Amino acid sequence: MTDLRRFIPRADEILASPAVEVARRYMAEHIIRTRINKVLAQARAGDIAPQAVMDEVAAVLADATPYSLHRVLNATGVIIHTNIGRAPLPPEAIDALVAAAGYTDVELDLASGLRSKNRGRAVIEALLAACPGAEDALVVNNGAAALLLATAALAPEREVIISRGELIEIGAGFRLPELIESTSVRLKEIGATNRTHLADYEDAISDKTGAILKVHPSNFRIEGFTAAVGIDPLRQLADAHGISLIVDLGSGLLQPDKSVPEEPDLQAQLAAGADIVIASGDKLLGGPQAGIILGTKEAIAKVKKHPLARAVRIDKLRLNALEASINAPSNAVQDALHLDSDTHLERTRAVAAAVGGDVIEHPGRVGGGGAPEYPLPGFAVALDESLAAALRAGTPAVLPRVHQGQCLVDVRCIPASEDETLIAAIRAAQESLAE
Repeated sequence: MTDLRRFIPRADEILASPAVEVARRYMAEHIIRTRINKVLAQARAGDIAPQAVMDEVAAVLADATPYSLHRVLNATGVIIHTNIGRAPLPPEAIDALVAAAGYTDVELDLASGLRSKNRGRAVIEALLAACPGAEDALVVNNGAAALLLATAALAPEREVIISRGELIEIGAGFRLPELIESTSVRLKEIGATNRTHLADYEDAISDKTGAILKVHPSNFRIEGFTAAVGIDPLRQLADAHGISLIVDLGSGLLQPDKSVPEEPDLQAQLAAGADIVIASGDKLLGGPQAGIILGTKEAIAKVKKHPLARAVRIDKLRLNALEASINAPSNAVQDALHLDSDTHLERTRAVAAAVGGDVIEHPGRVGGGGAPEYPLPGFAVALDESLAAALRAGTPAVLPRVHQGQCLVDVRCIPASEDETLIAAIRAAQESLAE
């Protein structure tokens, strides 16, 4: 009996094929060979007929890209969704990424041709214009890096006082206390989980104290019998003992927003007397991942001089994208946060009519550790729960919310220009299940 594996095309034949020649324009040779070898392994195992190998290789290479992340339509109603990259960038920031992708004047004075010491100055000026309560600013890799740097610079070899109700665990199991204490700083915990008083802070201050740290619990809420101390009395206490006051807000709200009335803004914390205020760039600010440090000239100067500042430095791509995000007239986060209710309902009804779903009330969320448990009134298309997996596997992928036996599709975080794409994706998922 003839072994059909004899008819499998040789590797050199495949490598000389037109499909491979096209793939070489956008993909490295070792990636191409790896994909070809996988097809050949399937053919040798009998999973692919020898005569179908060339077509399979062509199909595999045609679908391949030199990167692995996929575009996702966010139909969950959660605006800042960490699992799918948090804040989507505004078009101006996307243009800024492209502009910064090649050679740029990130550390060059084009007029003189000499090296410039003003790396990141433009984004600092944008931040100061948007948040005039700050005297100076610094941008680093992310929010955790900003907190690490601020505490290390303002309380080196000393203690930082923090309420037990603010000992937060952030994503992937990282805990702020462990993060801070990875440097020479030591935390001094005070108060109780639900109640901390000014006297607790005062009693904890000693000659070892370097700073007071106030952390906004942006990813959870404690309600009921609670007590916390505001920035104003903490400023007075810090002044009385000659120590620093650091405030970590996390969510990146530059100015007050009526849509999230309980979310504190950076401007207010600076006005109340914080030496340093920390926030993330990829949350309510609507930009790329970044750690934003705003504060007094004296405090920021100490932060800039600390050796860790170099280790957590932000790259040129995100510097440019953050500047554009701050200077842009709007962004996807603000658009979704302030989506007009009538427009939301009209779009939801149109999608439901096109795919045979029901319109239900569906509260959206800020997400990303911002405004926890604060609902955003809205609507969604209710479909059969079985569609969820097919939607996630489609092109583009659609991420719905699965809740109480239903697949819920919320257009809050999807641009109106993508509604027809969303409808086509839902229909494709429905057809795939019907086959």
